[in-house]
Amino acid sequence: MRSLPVASILAPLSDLCQRLSWELPADVRQALAGAAERERHPLAREILAALLENQEIAQRDCLPLCQDTGMTVVWAQLGEEVCLEGSLPEAVNQAVADACDQACLRASMLGNPLDRSSNTGNNTPAFLHLELVPGDRLTLHVAAKGGGSENMSALWMLSPSQGREGLIEAVVSRVQEAGGRPCPPLVLGVGVGGNFETAPLLAKLALFRPLGEPSPDPELSGLEAEILARVNQTGVGPLGLGGDTTALAVHALARPCHLATFPVALNVQCHAARHGTVVI
Repeated sequence: MRSLPVASILAPLSDLCQRLSWELPADVRQALAGAAERERHPLAREILAALLENQEIAQRDCLPLCQDTGMTVVWAQLGEEVCLEGSLPEAVNQAVADACDQACLRASMLGNPLDRSSNTGNNTPAFLHLELVPGDRLTLHVAAKGGGSENMSALWMLSPSQGREGLIEAVVSRVQEAGGRPCPPLVLGVGVGGNFETAPLLAKLALFRPLGEPSPDPELSGLEAEILARVNQTGVGPLGLGGDTTALAVHALARPCHLATFPVALNVQCHAARHGTVVI
């Protein structure tokens, strides 16, 4: 058994939260660059080039690449051979608060959703999900999730008779309805199965997968490819101004479900797909 003081996560997690605000991961940069090369519409190509230039300037000057520096989502994988010393939620929130202060990030969290004046002032609390895994390490997968794209997410309790085609139609229609509001090109996390509360968690977790890496499940990888093709045929395009590139990737996760149910969740991520991992 390995003892791990939670204080040891403060510096690496704070550093990652700061870097995520100005440095897109390599998979996202490569996806944007590839989309710019393939895009046939002049305005869409210009927008994609501007997004890439914005990222270069943000990284060079260590300035947030978007005014919405996001809410912090942490998916913690705790090794079963790790004994944490202290409170993990308190340590995560302290690291997020430190990052907000040190990098002058926008404080976007409300303490009370019914009181718009209840900003917590330091972008806490973070959204922390905990999963037990084999091993003696603590792995923190972190995302800085913008509010505009989160607003376009959806959950459907479909009829089982609607099947695969009903799932695809729901996702594509939602993206088309959203238009430019979630700041496309998008990354789409799709959760299939489970129940009312787990399907959205699956959709969120799917967004942590590296862009363009298909599901190891052939049925799900085929579903991802079809949704991506049909979403990009909508013509919504970058920032909703038309083009071939409405989405950069679709990632799906599935779990068993009750035979009378067919839960489907969509978590929408904007082009600023800020995610990273720290292992302690």
